[in-house]
Amino acid sequence: MKRSLTSHWLDTRTPNEVKEIHRGLAFEEKLHPSDAISDGEIIAEILNQINVDGESIVAAILLIVLDNNGIAPDKIKQSFAVSTTELALEAHRLYQEEKSWLSKLDENLNEETAKSHHMMLLSMMSDVRVVFILLAHQLLRMRKLGDAEPAEQQRVAREARYVFAPLANRLGIAHLKWELEDLAFRYLEPDDYKQIAKSLEEKRIDREQYMERIVTQLSHSIEDVGISAEVSGRPKHIYSIWRKMQKKNLKFSDLYDVRAIRVLVDDLPICYNVLSVVHELWQFIPEEYDDYIAAPKSNHYQSLHTAVIGPEGRTVEIQIRTHEMHEHAELGVAAHWRYKEGGEQDRHTEETVDELRELINDEQAAGKKIQRSRASRIYVLSPKGNVVELPTDGTPLDFAYHIHTEVGNKCRGAKVNGKMVALTTALQSGQTVEIITGKNAKPSRDWLIPHFGYLKSSRSMAKVKHYFKREFRDEHISTGKLQLAKLEPELSLANYTELAHHYNMRNADDLFAAVGRGELGANQVVNHFKSKQQPAADTAAKKLQRLTPKTQKNHKQNDIVIEGIDDVLSALARCCKPMPGEDLQGFITRGRGVSIHRADCINLLNLQSQHPDRIIPVHWGEKLAQNFEVDIEIIALDRSGLLRDVTAVLSNNNINVMAANTYTDKKTQEAKMRLTVEFNEQGKLASLLGKLTNVRGVLEVYRVR
Repeated sequence: MKRSLTSHWLDTRTPNEVKEIHRGLAFEEKLHPSDAISDGEIIAEILNQINVDGESIVAAILLIVLDNNGIAPDKIKQSFAVSTTELALEAHRLYQEEKSWLSKLDENLNEETAKSHHMMLLSMMSDVRVVFILLAHQLLRMRKLGDAEPAEQQRVAREARYVFAPLANRLGIAHLKWELEDLAFRYLEPDDYKQIAKSLEEKRIDREQYMERIVTQLSHSIEDVGISAEVSGRPKHIYSIWRKMQKKNLKFSDLYDVRAIRVLVDDLPICYNVLSVVHELWQFIPEEYDDYIAAPKSNHYQSLHTAVIGPEGRTVEIQIRTHEMHEHAELGVAAHWRYKEGGEQDRHTEETVDELRELINDEQAAGKKIQRSRASRIYVLSPKGNVVELPTDGTPLDFAYHIHTEVGNKCRGAKVNGKMVALTTALQSGQTVEIITGKNAKPSRDWLIPHFGYLKSSRSMAKVKHYFKREFRDEHISTGKLQLAKLEPELSLANYTELAHHYNMRNADDLFAAVGRGELGANQVVNHFKSKQQPAADTAAKKLQRLTPKTQKNHKQNDIVIEGIDDVLSALARCCKPMPGEDLQGFITRGRGVSIHRADCINLLNLQSQHPDRIIPVHWGEKLAQNFEVDIEIIALDRSGLLRDVTAVLSNNNINVMAANTYTDKKTQEAKMRLTVEFNEQGKLASLLGKLTNVRGVLEVYRVR
């Protein structure tokens, strides 16, 4: 008679679940008769141990049927409920895609390449129960790996270690994590596995007797203070022992946590009471104490960990936690999977799965959470099977820049799942993307225009901007150097280096480039240098007194301060229209008082070269009582409603437009707008320029100097 695994745990299931599980097993038996325990029974028991619902168990059995027998989905649809069939088919689809992805990586599969793999898997699921089915299916494969060829053993073991064990850990399912890791260790490092297993077995009887004495002594001490607790020895997993030996460079004989005790209590405060009992009983090792109750792990694991020097000077590791913490530590999210009475869900479960692609513990809410997770990130594959995480609707161009900056810069085309697509195509999770590069290909300025849709990633956008900044750097350096040389030929490299440091730049070339790009005025640089070399002459103030009347004044002293002179006629120069915060210089006119210029104004520079004795220091006062005019220029792609959208920004920010001039180049469809606007407070100009930059179609906005 065929042996069965199901009888000893089906009593925990509802009558309907038992009926459906038997139907699933009978369906498998009919297609694949055997006197041995069936794969369906094994996977059913695995899933039962992690507390999933009956429908997930049936779907997992049907996945085995689909994988082993190649049965048509229609035959399953005729025999099982629609929801069960859909769950099985989705699990089968993702299982096949997962095998395809991992086969591309093959021996390149490691912690780094698998880092985002399971997150992509989660993002593609419409039903989060699939993750439990795939984990159980992988564990089944690992248990049956003994008869496989060595190459197959290595391949499946790598998948277990680098993809499925970390996924189980992220979900907090230690029950599956440890077994997957130990089985993978057995095939990936067989010699080390056998050595540790042999060492454990050789001292097993001695260790068990010692642990029995420790458990008895600790149990009595806890009972003496009136605490009810469950004290037991805790099995140590071979892989964790090996990892600790590697991490701390220890021999097996030096390990202390081969001897481990677990204490389970009813509520949280008692955990700390038990900890006090333990530390009073034996000397504890401070550096080995961890409070994962106060500071839980990322998967919400909670427990107190301590190590003490027990009888005979042997070190013992002790874990203390509540029964609820223990259930979560062993089963993670699966511990709370099934509906609780009244529909109330566990808060920690929601927090855990929010961090794990927003999975939660019931099917209806899971669908909504999955949709939200899909709305934030996508996961696509390189031709070699590496997973790349991109923002939602990320494009092939985003993918190219994620791979490498030069791949993006030289990108001229892309294939998605083997078919050519436009660089603006919105990618979807699970697609394979191949970038086609050209030796002479270069980025286009169109890539920087959000409306065109080439890039969704700010990281990619920054790389394109950096390219154009770098591409014309030599040209900008030459232009800036020429401008500065014309204004002040006597400046040396040391002078330029000093000036560069003043403007928080690394070297003279950075200064030249900034001047060449127009980010820094050449006049401003030269005037700053001169101001440091010689103070303003007193004769200028005296000449001002002779040349200007004292009876008129159109700027209060608290607007602009003219050093050494009070109550004098002055006016802001219309050629440069200085703004508060900018360096100023005054020029004494004949009969019109002082003309106030920006320190880097080209007209001021010409006047200074002709009449150096008429230049006088001026600066802004503490209070500003007037409005200031500024010219700004907007370059944009011409479209209907462009002027309306620009003026709407100005109106919404209470900006008064004094003058406007627009021009459109019909050949390039490029529009230029020159606006004179009025400000009544400092700092508003930068804010306005930023808002105008966000208008659809606007390529560039800058203040006219």
